[in-house]
Amino acid sequence: MKPSTKFALGASVIVGAVALMVYQGIQTTGKYFLTPTQLFTNAQQDPHYFDLGLKVSAKVVPGSIRRDPQNHRVDFSISDGTTSFPVVYLGPASSIPDTFTDANDIDVVVEGKLDRDRTFRATDVIAKCGSRYEPVMKQQGKAT
Repeated sequence: MKPSTKFALGASVIVGAVALMVYQGIQTTGKYFLTPTQLFTNAQQDPHYFDLGLKVSAKVVPGSIRRDPQNHRVDFSISDGTTSFPVVYLGPASSIPDTFTDANDIDVVVEGKLDRDRTFRATDVIAKCGSRYEPVMKQQGKAT
């Protein structure tokens, strides 16, 4: 076998291996980013959405957060104003951001999988914060 043929064969194997690793990396970490309405519409049309890793952006339904520290579980509901569904997060409480409370209108991104019972099993919860923080007013009417 000529040296140029050996080189071409070796280069083809390396390029093929790199392409396979890139493809598998995208399959593993690539997530769809949807609203609750888009998710349910797509899941009704294509049942494969139940098996995909997904990111869903919505607002937390006020009053829906239930924490169970003993079982490392947080249950809440999210909505885009049209569609809402329950979310279950199992994991350490320290990974839930401090801004994740019922006190305000919270925008949240949840990452995980949709169960066939229409419950979203979150592996990650990201609470979005506002673009700016307003100064807290003292009783005298001055900003701190």
